[in-house]
Amino acid sequence: MKATTVKPFGDVRPYLVNGLALALALCFSVVVGAVWIPLQTMVRLLAALVLPVDLSDVPTAYQTIVHNVRLPHAFLMALSGAALASSGAAYQGLFRNPLADPYLIGVASGAGLGAVIALAFHWPATLGGWMVVPLAAFGGALLTVLLVYRLAKVNQSLPTTTLILAGVAVSSFATALTSFIMLRSRDELYRAMAWLLGGSTVNGWTPVWAAFPYILIGFLVLWSLSHALNVLQFGEEQAHQLGIAVERAKLLLILAASLTTATAVSFSGLIGFIGLIAPHTMRLIWGPDYRRLLPLSALGGSCALLLADLLARVALAPQVLPVGVVTALAGAPFFLWLLRRAKSELIW
Repeated sequence: MKATTVKPFGDVRPYLVNGLALALALCFSVVVGAVWIPLQTMVRLLAALVLPVDLSDVPTAYQTIVHNVRLPHAFLMALSGAALASSGAAYQGLFRNPLADPYLIGVASGAGLGAVIALAFHWPATLGGWMVVPLAAFGGALLTVLLVYRLAKVNQSLPTTTLILAGVAVSSFATALTSFIMLRSRDELYRAMAWLLGGSTVNGWTPVWAAFPYILIGFLVLWSLSHALNVLQFGEEQAHQLGIAVERAKLLLILAASLTTATAVSFSGLIGFIGLIAPHTMRLIWGPDYRRLLPLSALGGSCALLLADLLARVALAPQVLPVGVVTALAGAPFFLWLLRRAKSELIW
């Protein structure tokens, strides 16, 4: 009888389908806007990044819009979507809770508090001044996660129920402080609200290069723990018996997911539902194996956030909506549709 081998990554079709969808979303994100870029021109401008292409007949305005504005913004949205979706998938697996999202243990509230504190001061309109807000948000998010971890730890173990309760308590406290600071700093209230609803405070390639290494490291750690996530679905006791260092795996998962989420939130603001919807969609379509669910969620989250950002830019043009508003308006009914489709029996 011929032995069969199980491929760790399975069929490549899911990656091809989602990769193609992401490529199309990136193209639309660059082409569509207040100034529409002809498709042929866009292809030449993108090719010029790696090839010696003659752009003498391309208007300088098109080159500036594509190379310095839309392309870095599209990459930032794609990175943020990948970070939120992969973190959401990891949290759902860790807590074995279909309602878990990247903000469950206080990352969002901590980042919001840090950003609002930074926005309460008048910083100079320089690169250093603009970077203060994302850095403060990043620091606030990580400090909140560390505080939740310390409060939830019992002896040498980390009960998931205690972790969730500690996250809810700390998140509520940070949200209350954020509201108080916003009421006391009315001059910066509009900027703070715009950031809290999903909006980048830094343009250009700087946030892309700043966010990329953190998101990449966090994702690689999550992906390396995909086998542990699969085993944890059978319970912690079963995972122990199968040789999984449960407490170590839980700590690494929390740190990696929090790192990627904090980085995305720092540069893109608070964007809801991407980390909840994208993993559910990939799970329903392609199955629950975390070895491919994590990368597929990253691809799906990137595509979803790019499309939401595109809709935010064109819905009320020339006014730009906060992308968090679009994800909430589209995500809430879509999530309800998913729940009805699954008929209260979520696939894991």
